[in-house]
Amino acid sequence: MEAVHFKERLKGKLEPTVGGSIYVDPGEMEWQKSQFDKIWMKVLYENKDAGELTVLLKWEPGAVLPFHRHPEIEQSFVLEGSFYDHDGICRAGQYVWRKPGSLHETHSDEGCLLLAVYRKPNVFFNTAGF
Repeated sequence: MEAVHFKERLKGKLEPTVGGSIYVDPGEMEWQKSQFDKIWMKVLYENKDAGELTVLLKWEPGAVLPFHRHPEIEQSFVLEGSFYDHDGICRAGQYVWRKPGSLHETHSDEGCLLLAVYRKPNVFFNTAGF
C-alpha cells in the first residue's frame, strides 16, 4: 500500500530524461579490424577515460586472443559459435565472466560472435589490445 501511495504522490512530478538513452544499431555498423588476426569488432559503447568498453566481436575460425590479464571483470555472452580457454568452452547461448587478475589465452576453432563487456582494458603481454 505504501508504494502505491508514494507513486500517486509523484504522479506528474517525475519526467523521463529526454536524450538519456542512446540506441545503437549494430546492423548499421561496419565491422572494424582489430589488432588481432581474424578478430573483428563493432564498438557499441566506449568510455576511454574510465576504460569501459562494450563490443561485438566476430572471430573467424582459428582466431586466437593472445595471453592477457583482466584487471577488472570481463563478461562475454556467445551469440554464435564457441570459444575456449584452459578453464572450459563457452558455446552459443552461454555466458562467462573472468575474475579480476585472471590470466588466459582464448581460442576459437569454429569462429564465434560474442558480446563482450570490459570494465578496464585487458593487459596483453606481447601486444596492445582491447
